[in-house]
Amino acid sequence: MINVMIIEDDPMVAELNRQYVAKVEGFTVIGHAADTKEAIEMLAAVEVDLLLLDIHMPGMNGLDFLRQLREGKKDLDVVFITAASNISQVQQALRLGAIDYLIKPFEFSRFQEALLQYKSHYFGLDNRDKVSQQELDQMLQKNNDTQKSGKFATIPKGMTRTTLKKVVEVILQVESETFSTEDVAEISHISRVSVRKYLKFLTQIDFLEENLVYGIGRPIYRYVVKKSNRNSVTPYL
Repeated sequence: MINVMIIEDDPMVAELNRQYVAKVEGFTVIGHAADTKEAIEMLAAVEVDLLLLDIHMPGMNGLDFLRQLREGKKDLDVVFITAASNISQVQQALRLGAIDYLIKPFEFSRFQEALLQYKSHYFGLDNRDKVSQQELDQMLQKNNDTQKSGKFATIPKGMTRTTLKKVVEVILQVESETFSTEDVAEISHISRVSVRKYLKFLTQIDFLEENLVYGIGRPIYRYVVKKSNRNSVTPYL
């Protein structure tokens, strides 16, 4: 589970962000601080992986707070969630190592994208000794062509990005190492015919590995996420 702390002085915004986090599988809010002084006290007491940080707050602002964390070699990741849209503020945030920057107001889908990309690109790297060049390129660039054009990669005709996101979310939730079309259909409440189409696509882009398994009755296809290439789906989401 990824531990999230929200640092936001507006209680209504903080509660909305907490509700958003609760909707994304694999994340849990372990604390909320109304200012950076309270945040420092909480960080000394609990283990945090990801901060959702505002810029404009009473006392120290979010940028100075992140700078202080970096100077203190505090090992955690930060997503800014703020109304501050001045380009210099955005640049400072990125230079200080923020992994994403959300400008209020925003849709849940953009919030969800930030968290899922964090889980896919960054979380867990501390537990690994090495990373491949392909994984590193995908993590830093999030797909070269997509980044240059500012657009999503094109998905096949007859498919929707919303449904693709849902299928990927379900796949990442499945507890067993392998899963079938029926497994995903049952959890997602999407028809098996549609699920099969999306699984085929995810296999084509090398996100999944497909195997035909023979047993009692008709053979079935079972799938497994290719851990070394799990970022291949990111440009489509």
